[in-house]
Amino acid sequence: MSNTMNWDDMRFFLALARTGTVSAAGRALLVKHTTVARRITALEQHLSTRLFDHSKEGYVMTLAGEDLYEHALNMETLAHAIDRRVFGLDSQLSGPLKLTASYDVLTRLVIPHLGLFSRAYPAIELELQGSQLLANLNARQADIALRLTDKPPEYLVGKKVLNLRHGIYASDEYLQKNPASHSLIIYSDESGLPQWAQQHFSDAKVVMRVDEVNAMHACAAQGMGLARLPCFIADLDPTLKRLDVALIPSTWGVWVLMHVDLKATAKVRACKEFIEGIIVQQKALVEGEASDYFK
Repeated sequence: MSNTMNWDDMRFFLALARTGTVSAAGRALLVKHTTVARRITALEQHLSTRLFDHSKEGYVMTLAGEDLYEHALNMETLAHAIDRRVFGLDSQLSGPLKLTASYDVLTRLVIPHLGLFSRAYPAIELELQGSQLLANLNARQADIALRLTDKPPEYLVGKKVLNLRHGIYASDEYLQKNPASHSLIIYSDESGLPQWAQQHFSDAKVVMRVDEVNAMHACAAQGMGLARLPCFIADLDPTLKRLDVALIPSTWGVWVLMHVDLKATAKVRACKEFIEGIIVQQKALVEGEASDYFK
């Protein structure tokens, strides 16, 4: 048996250490749980030591496992750095490219224009990842991230393409039925009335809490109450009306981000410039300035 340790062994070890079960580790690695169990057993036999204690609650690292964990993390960091470096040297406008953005950004600002990108770069195989979370660009979970944020991570490079504007919206039906008293739709993590509600609708009551913007949009469209929504979402919905209410400008913006090791890659650069271009073209919608959108 070879005495050489390889990175693939560490992938399985780290996945189980992080998740605590072979099923969760299998999902993280996109393999069957039996494969995880088999690889861990083989690794323990290779090292002649037990790395995990198995109980009904899951897998817990032994002292030997905890000692190996720090070394495995170092191997992971090095492997990801090599992967990014090699990918970053690619000068070809071809091959796979991963773009991550939240579902609302993808469907409203990006996908309607991607036919142009495919025709311009037919050899690039674009993979879209819809997620509210910022993909781990260190681990190459994505190559480019398009995010709505006020402060992107320091390890990423990029720029704020546009400022993000919000408005207070409600359906025509709701406004007709509630000319004076109002109900509010707010986010789950807002403990009290948000600032805009305190300033303009202090007597209103909260009737719905949601954890993401698409649910808030849907609730507002169903006439459940007032909601603070991004203009690029709500101004495209003919069932909603933006109220003439002054809001404190948001510090958030639309950012196009990538890892510093990938900024010279031809296909990453081409996609970055394309995404920035189509976002700028929609400035009036994103910043809520076009009279065509104001209702």
